[in-house]
Amino acid sequence: MSGAWDPNDLRELLDSAAERSVRYLGGIRERRVMPSPEALADLSRLDEPLPEGPSPADETLALLDETVSPATVATTGGRYFGFVVGGALPATVAASWLAAAWDQNVGAVALAPGCAALEEVALRWVLDVLGLPASSGVGFVTGATAANLCGLAAARHALLERAGWDVEERGLYGGPELTVVVGDEVHVSLLKGLGLLGLGRGRVVRVPTDDQGRMRADALPALSDTTILCLQAGNVNTGAFDPAPELIAAARDAGAWVHVDGAFGLWALAAPNRVHLARGFEAADSWCLDAHKWLNVPQDCGIAICREPEHLRRAMVVSAGYLVLGQTREPYSFTPEMSRRARGVEVWAALRALGRSGVAELVERCCRHATRFGEGLSDAGYDVMNDVVLNQVLVSFGGAEITRSVISALQEEGTCWCGGTTWHGREAMRISVSSWATTDADVEASLVAMLETAARVRGGG
Repeated sequence: MSGAWDPNDLRELLDSAAERSVRYLGGIRERRVMPSPEALADLSRLDEPLPEGPSPADETLALLDETVSPATVATTGGRYFGFVVGGALPATVAASWLAAAWDQNVGAVALAPGCAALEEVALRWVLDVLGLPASSGVGFVTGATAANLCGLAAARHALLERAGWDVEERGLYGGPELTVVVGDEVHVSLLKGLGLLGLGRGRVVRVPTDDQGRMRADALPALSDTTILCLQAGNVNTGAFDPAPELIAAARDAGAWVHVDGAFGLWALAAPNRVHLARGFEAADSWCLDAHKWLNVPQDCGIAICREPEHLRRAMVVSAGYLVLGQTREPYSFTPEMSRRARGVEVWAALRALGRSGVAELVERCCRHATRFGEGLSDAGYDVMNDVVLNQVLVSFGGAEITRSVISALQEEGTCWCGGTTWHGREAMRISVSSWATTDADVEASLVAMLETAARVRGGG
């Protein structure tokens, strides 16, 4: 393949990609949410030896579209309710296409001055719409797992520095011991971060939670200035929020660090009718959230935020003679990656397209849909196991075997997709409403499918 492209050939290729993408998105509502067995079987076409020589780009694109497009999960449609996955807004899809054409590495300003400047605006807007401190340090990362890792790394740095220990240079060996306090319903992504940072997944102090998964303030252990207290804004099963005002007040009195795992729930701060759920979390020291959940940007995009930028920067920054350091914020100094794509472009596009009121309406609409699911299932006599305060619904259709069978049959039926979970020892179906594309009609069609499927399974069908 030559290093030079004929402009006409390039236009034809990109026009074909655009046409195929538009056709895919345009037909998303008419297809099954999960791919058919035939589509999955057709993926075997991809299992070929590495070609000995170049292949035409248009043939490669055609093979990709013909085999993989039918085998995708329709998460960009309005009837996918699994794993708290949002669908990409049209403005963010278009911005992602353009950013891919730019192919900018936003590790350093010298590599991508335009995208770095755009990210500065995007991070300022994120802090603004959530009401978090405007002076905070922000890093755009892959998702909540990496964002939790960043917040915990900043906490580790700050607490050990205060104790006179340089953890970035000396490691944890021989240093002061840190205590990490979590709720019993802590998300596994946060535990993964603790393991990667050498703080240990099994060394945490667990605090009992209530029937909604909220940390019990009355059971909080003694904290100290070497404690990291990890709170949850939006339980992944119930959507419930830890009682932040009481817990953070106790942490402040002890000199402890407060980190918030708010992957999707923290977006409640942007919605006037839901902000009371997240009130108090703005007083924490660090926060994790996902943009590819409720902000509905393309995968993958998470956001790490730290009240004191220097703590995050010191935990992440490295230096070398070949690295060009400007007078402005260097993106790589706030993330684990030295090289990364321009994720902030899509965040900027989402916030620019939605505005403050659009973000609020998106969150509120998803919550209304969740309420409708809860009411419809409860009215039909099924056990809704959580207080539906946000976008999460847990429902049992009877015993464990019956509930698992309903979930499996619903997934096979194809109208919508919901996953299963275990909540306080009981099997449940989990409904997560996170997409801008979900309409009232999607909710009603999905509710009908749920009720008909449950009736058929319970009737022995």
